[in-house]
Amino acid sequence: MFLLWGKHIRKYYPRFFIFFLIGVASLIAVDYFQLLIPEALGDLIDELSTVGYIDIYSEFFRNIMIKVLIVSAVMFFGRVLWRVSLFYASNKIEEKMRYEMFQKAERLDLSFYHTTKIGNIMNWCTTDIETLEQFLGWGTLMMIDGLFLTGLALFKMFSLNVTMALFILIPISLIVIWGAICESRMSKMWQLRQEMNDSLYDFTQESFTGVRVIKAFVKEQQQIRAFSKIAKKCQDTNVKFTFVSVLFDVIIEIIIAVVNTLIIALGGYIVYRTAINDPLIISNFSVTLTPGELVKFFGYYDSLIWPLIALGQVVTMFSQARTSYKRIANFLDAPEDIADSKDAKEVDIKGKITFDHFSFRYPDGDFDCLSDISLTINQGERIGVVGTIGSGKSTLISVLVRLFNVKKNTLFIDDNDIMDIKLHSLREGIAIAPQDNFLFSDTIKNNIAFAKIDAEMSEVENAARFASIEEDILEFEEGYESLMGENGHTVSGGQKQRISLARAYMKNAPILVLDDSVSAVDLKTEESILNNINEYRKDKTTIIIASRISTVMELDKVIVLNKGSLEAFDSPKNLLKTSDTFSRLYLLQELEKEKGR
Repeated sequence: MFLLWGKHIRKYYPRFFIFFLIGVASLIAVDYFQLLIPEALGDLIDELSTVGYIDIYSEFFRNIMIKVLIVSAVMFFGRVLWRVSLFYASNKIEEKMRYEMFQKAERLDLSFYHTTKIGNIMNWCTTDIETLEQFLGWGTLMMIDGLFLTGLALFKMFSLNVTMALFILIPISLIVIWGAICESRMSKMWQLRQEMNDSLYDFTQESFTGVRVIKAFVKEQQQIRAFSKIAKKCQDTNVKFTFVSVLFDVIIEIIIAVVNTLIIALGGYIVYRTAINDPLIISNFSVTLTPGELVKFFGYYDSLIWPLIALGQVVTMFSQARTSYKRIANFLDAPEDIADSKDAKEVDIKGKITFDHFSFRYPDGDFDCLSDISLTINQGERIGVVGTIGSGKSTLISVLVRLFNVKKNTLFIDDNDIMDIKLHSLREGIAIAPQDNFLFSDTIKNNIAFAKIDAEMSEVENAARFASIEEDILEFEEGYESLMGENGHTVSGGQKQRISLARAYMKNAPILVLDDSVSAVDLKTEESILNNINEYRKDKTTIIIASRISTVMELDKVIVLNKGSLEAFDSPKNLLKTSDTFSRLYLLQELEKEKGR
């Protein structure tokens, strides 16, 4: 029996068992009652051939009509019931699994997304999950019809005429054999088809994301040619799969049509021999058939055509669903390296941060990005982080929110090992304005209030004032309700930075991290933001990664990194005397100012 039984899908069967039960019971009832129609028609034919006419006022005709009306009513309500039940269950399972996949995607760490393309994930969450839903809905219908309607029809056919019924076993046997031959072949082709779709999704997504670069370098035709090559491969794979699928259905249709012809020919011959009182003798058995019985038999066979075709189609659907399920299961089984330990605890973060001989290497790296860092940031301090390009500034911040795992007993938050703090608790206590300044395609208000979606308008305005962006926002026609383009393309780089900064401030976290968040603003705006940090973030820890020395000159202390090592950690005034890197960066900045004049 065709059944998907993986751990990620079987858990939903008990939850929606009652709907499947109602749907299957309704379907079986419809299958049984629809076979009563050939019986009624056959009885009418036999009555007509015996008496020569039908009395529409007779009890016989009245009983036939009542029987047909009852069958029609049962079939109508039964079909409504199985459609509602089966498709509701299949749609709900699709919904639950899609939600589970989305949650999984949120839990997976960055290393997974470094090795997995977005196009693959898009295909898993669309085509593959929809393939499962179709199999659970239509596939269940086809399986039940294929099994029960076939079984009921064959039982009635054998009860009516064994000789004729034996001919029906031929197409069923051929269909089973043909299905077994095609099933594994179609499964492999569906896998290849989905992989080609992955490539198409990924190329399309990447092209749309990088459309500005494509236009700027006038490479539209080059991208079109590249897309055409991928689309052609995808088309060829789909054509091959469709060819095998159609060939499968066509051969089944041919088998059914041939048997259909044989039934008419053989049945008609037996009826003729019976009518002339010269019954056909096969193996010493007399084979007889009345016109009404032939009509019944043909009606049973006609009812058998759909489940025979369904048996063929369910082979195709099962092959597709099994392959799609494996792809989804592989995604859901992907290891979650960033997860709470068994002993993880909730911590009310205050703001103290301690690095104790801390070193870090990326999972796929060949060397340490940070090496033997030891320092303590006290609650409420304003700390700057400077260094040359590639010195590990952003990495130092990434480990604070455990985007990557770190060695135990090397990084502490309020004297608690970061590896022993629950992720939700840790990340709730830290707000970050990241370097890429990603903004959602939503209103400016909702982007700022992302961390507190039910925030009052006064809170949003206060956050905008903190980031010195309020004046810019009010210049937009819709103000705070202005819609942002994709990733904030409707605003300037400096405005994106400040909206991102306002969003981080809105979280009101004990620890605020600004990853080069004022590099795109002018010195006057930068000074305003730094003054706001002094005023609004008293007794709360603030860490600012800066590319300009002027950004950190008024902070309490500055971390100076050089090639992944801690060169110095002191006040800006002292660093000018003790740190070669800091003093050199300061002098270079002063020279640039002089040159600008």
